[in-house]
Amino acid sequence: MNNVVALLFLLLPVAAFSGWVLGRRRSERTSGARVSELSTSYFRGLNYLLNEQQDKAIEVFLKLAEINRDTVETHLALGNLFRRRGEVDRAIRVHQNLIARPNLSQEEKTVALLELGEDYMRAGLLDRAETLFADLVAMDALAPSALRHLIAIYQHERDWDKAIEHAQRLERATGEPQSAMIAQFHCELADQARAQGARDDARRHVDDAFAVEPECVRASMILGHIEAASGDLDAAIRAFERVADLDIDYVPEILSPLLDSYARAQRMQRAEEFLLDITERYQGVSPVLALAKLYATTRGEDAAVDFLNRMLRQRPSVRALMALIDVNLHTASGEARENFLTLRDLTRQLVEGKAMYRCNRCGFGAKAHHWQCPSCKSWGSVRPIHGVVGE
Repeated sequence: MNNVVALLFLLLPVAAFSGWVLGRRRSERTSGARVSELSTSYFRGLNYLLNEQQDKAIEVFLKLAEINRDTVETHLALGNLFRRRGEVDRAIRVHQNLIARPNLSQEEKTVALLELGEDYMRAGLLDRAETLFADLVAMDALAPSALRHLIAIYQHERDWDKAIEHAQRLERATGEPQSAMIAQFHCELADQARAQGARDDARRHVDDAFAVEPECVRASMILGHIEAASGDLDAAIRAFERVADLDIDYVPEILSPLLDSYARAQRMQRAEEFLLDITERYQGVSPVLALAKLYATTRGEDAAVDFLNRMLRQRPSVRALMALIDVNLHTASGEARENFLTLRDLTRQLVEGKAMYRCNRCGFGAKAHHWQCPSCKSWGSVRPIHGVVGE
């Protein structure tokens, strides 16, 4: 629907211009009738767009393009319609033919080049799109739009160094801060280095992320993993705990490595204090489950059962119920055990296939956390779903 609105804004000036010409040439019957016909056709095409009748709109605009070959806006609208319908080859031909015209102004040509670059991206011809957008940036023509498309290409290709370079250029060109996105690119490089065992490089990229965004949650998380792998458990604990202070929604992501660091450092009292504090501040079920598991180890299963029963009354959760069933299964026998097994199967079916995370930009649901939404490509927008079945 947003694309339709954009096309309407593109075509309305054309229709308005036709109306102006009609008024100016009112006394010229032949010419006036001609302009009236054009104006009527434009409005008929707009009406089809409003009613999402794209086939009929395309038919109208194709006829207009044949009748009035100098109308750049008509060809741009046609190209957009073809691209939206998935007919990328036709969109490419329309925009290439438009660019080939010798009488185009520089502004019209750059707009057409930008549209052609979007056609290439939709067709998966990223090398052609990259070359075209890079040329536009070099010409300083529509630089912000071209830069954004280049950044999208480099993210798709996971060329994070180029993504950082062009995001910095975009920030200078527009004055709009890009620090959060640039920090994510540095974190991607840090994760790549960590996966390759290059801890020094990983630390350098984490430092770069902190340099542009001092409160970068992901950089703190990566730092915790680096410190834990290096054996500096106190530093790892500090880094993971800082994540919870910066953004409590990321608690589920750091609980496992943090509790492992507590255990290796023999600081289980501190682990219990942290979990008690987080359980008060965070309404999700993950710290509740972690604390119940800790109680089962340090205080016995009865203490874990009592704690889970109490928390279930305060914040109903299918996952907490599953944990309670598992604890009771250890001591149950006979018919009681069979009943617990049936309950466990039923509760497991409730959570299987359910999205545990959702993007707060586009609504994309996922079972695992993503730093970049696979759907809308925004960074840091995927969060846990809170509720009886979720977090």
